[in-house]
Amino acid sequence: MHLVAVLALDHVIPFDLSTPIEVFGRTRLPDGRPGYQVRVCAEREDVDAGTFTIRAHRGLEGLKGADTIIVPGTAAPTAPLSPAVHDALRAAAGRGTRIASICAGTFPLAATGLLDGLRATTHWIAADLLAASYPEVKVDPDVLYVDNGQILTSAGAAAGLDLCLHMIRRDYGSAVAADAARLSVMPLEREGGQAQFIVHDHTPAPAPRGASFEPLLDWLRDHLDSELTLADIAARAGVSTRTLMRRFREQTGTTPLQWLHRARIRQAQHLLETTGHPVERIAAQVGFGSPTAFRDRFKRTTGVSPQAYRRTFS
Repeated sequence: MHLVAVLALDHVIPFDLSTPIEVFGRTRLPDGRPGYQVRVCAEREDVDAGTFTIRAHRGLEGLKGADTIIVPGTAAPTAPLSPAVHDALRAAAGRGTRIASICAGTFPLAATGLLDGLRATTHWIAADLLAASYPEVKVDPDVLYVDNGQILTSAGAAAGLDLCLHMIRRDYGSAVAADAARLSVMPLEREGGQAQFIVHDHTPAPAPRGASFEPLLDWLRDHLDSELTLADIAARAGVSTRTLMRRFREQTGTTPLQWLHRARIRQAQHLLETTGHPVERIAAQVGFGSPTAFRDRFKRTTGVSPQAYRRTFS
């Protein structure tokens, strides 16, 4: 069973701490077995969590043997990292342990040097501080999470849910991740990044009343196998292509065609995991004109070929 160790630092943010405990702790495999064992570890037995104190059952030795270590955010992100925690995280990384941070948990992770030269994210309000404090880290404030393979980081609050679901999908495939997402009352993958939540200096004009593209997104999901152009989507929405582009980005954080491409790849992942259909048939089912174009897009999106993905997750 996959062991997840959640590292509770002083001033830990309760929401960030509870997210991996709940998401991983409730994950079930198709046969009903739990997918993860979760433990909470801390340098000291009692941990200050702001409005209350928590008691961890394991010390830093509990990080040993973990397959994944989660570092939740803290209310004091720039506080010095203790040598013991620093060394424990570095040692875990040296053993090949997957390490992920939630929200401001990127700061203690960056303090270990494990993020040097890597792309990373954190809550948008702290992104400038992270970049100034750790200039060797390539800070991207516009995404919900960043997966560097062994080291992962997420943006604030609910983005921790996105990251946990992403890791479940990596570990067990989309069917198990989708079930975990339903238990969390979350979509398996949200469109757009945290740029849509950033407060800018200018005040944009309010969106027209009732201007929701949710019915359009549902229609797109039902027509993934169709050859759709921007003009087709705009006609369905009853707006010009220029208005479609502007409103679609406002509401989803991406463009219609980018959204469509990602939706097609997600559907292809599901088909690769749950059916024995040939790649050529799946390419047609998700709206790609040729198997070659499908293979190229799939690999650019997921990093592996469709066949390699099937071998891993089917």
